[in-house]
Amino acid sequence: MCGRMVLTMPHDAVAKLFGATPANDLPEVPNYNVCPTVQVPAVTAQDGGRRYGSMRWGFIPHWYKTPGDGPLLINARAETVAEKPAFRAAARARRCIIPVSGFYEWERHEDGAKLPWFVQRRDRAVMAMAAIWQDWGDIGPTTAVVTTTANDAMGRIHHRIPVILEPENWGKWLGEEGTGAARLMQATLDETLEFHRVDTAVNSNRARGAELIVPIDA
Repeated sequence: MCGRMVLTMPHDAVAKLFGATPANDLPEVPNYNVCPTVQVPAVTAQDGGRRYGSMRWGFIPHWYKTPGDGPLLINARAETVAEKPAFRAAARARRCIIPVSGFYEWERHEDGAKLPWFVQRRDRAVMAMAAIWQDWGDIGPTTAVVTTTANDAMGRIHHRIPVILEPENWGKWLGEEGTGAARLMQATLDETLEFHRVDTAVNSNRARGAELIVPIDA
């Protein structure tokens, strides 16, 4: 799954990388502890071009009368995203990419301890997470990260992993290149990512600072 994100790249550099026009409402960076319900950057294909804007992390289905009418939908399972009533319309017509520097995942031990790991691309490139979005009332666009069964490397920490898109597949996911996006919803190769343990300070939503991603001995 994806429970927290890290954003360190300047927005102008990310917009240029994706060939997108940046909006004026982008969230502050760097942010080493991006939690659900806050604004995250997202790339969409709209009006013949790409837009790099801001969305609330936590998808709100159109039938919710208030944001809290149901569970907090920060992730959408690849196996069912095209079928679930909350997600199926967005999976067909409203796909986006959330570009991040990395994310945290928690390894659960038998004694109940939750040990955090930081996950990033081995090549240190921007990590392009597949996502879907939905406009909702005054909040505006809301989004959920698409996840799938973990690859072997990630599986040692958690059984789910975000769908991570390579540059050659960005256009396909955004709907710029016809059909076939469903085939992209699979785990990235084992060698794409690297992992290291970080301090449990990140377990707090209020934790801040670059020290959150500093490696510690596992």
